[in-house]
Amino acid sequence: MSSPLFGAGFGTLSQTPRPRLRALGLAAALVLVLAAATAPLRAGGPYLHGYDAVSLLPPPPALGTPEDTADRDAAFGVYSRCTPQDMVRGRSEHLFTIFEFAPQVGPFFRPESCPKIAKLFEEVTVETKATTGSVKAVWNRPRPYVADPVRFSHPGDNEKNAAYPSGHSTQATVFAVLLSEIFPDRRETILAQGRTIGWTRVQIGVHTPLDIYAGRVLGQALARAFLANQRFQKDLAEAKAEALAAERTTVPPPATAR
Repeated sequence: MSSPLFGAGFGTLSQTPRPRLRALGLAAALVLVLAAATAPLRAGGPYLHGYDAVSLLPPPPALGTPEDTADRDAAFGVYSRCTPQDMVRGRSEHLFTIFEFAPQVGPFFRPESCPKIAKLFEEVTVETKATTGSVKAVWNRPRPYVADPVRFSHPGDNEKNAAYPSGHSTQATVFAVLLSEIFPDRRETILAQGRTIGWTRVQIGVHTPLDIYAGRVLGQALARAFLANQRFQKDLAEAKAEALAAERTTVPPPATAR
């Protein structure tokens, strides 16, 4: 009688010699391990349904390879020139919201004036962080101050998760691209601010340039995925209408007398 599990040719499990059983068990275990290692982790949410972020990015260079060393050397070169102002700015951005872009958008751009934008980008933050976290867990690249604590002895942040891709760079890029859809006339300054938020993480010693670039690639891809979602497009249109109304009704500050 053939086993329904293995088919004809394997016989029943009771007839299988013990060494053969062990071999089959090891083979099955190996298949499961390989499947777990190669299966993409997928993020979910109202806007990103089953988005595969793992296959989007190449793996980071292995620790200690020439490419990894060059990347960390470049990071140290930036970190060693970090000013006190850079460090203060980086620490203040440990957690940031969409209203970090208020200087680029305008004085009306505040949570109390734009509650729909605040709510929309809170969900964008949740889904973006979940997606970035799934990729970090796969590659598990150590941060500069973990891999090289002597040179990166006083990082500006003490993040515990992995480095690749940068969550700040990813989130800032997503924010910048989506916010540019609301304020296309301010696109260049908004995108520049998104790049600055990411690059500051290199300046304060918590990421390498490759981490930041990977975050930008992932952020642009996620922004496109958000924009491809019909529900997101509807919510974005409502947020844009709210923001434009807030801008029209905001009273400008009085001119300073000279």
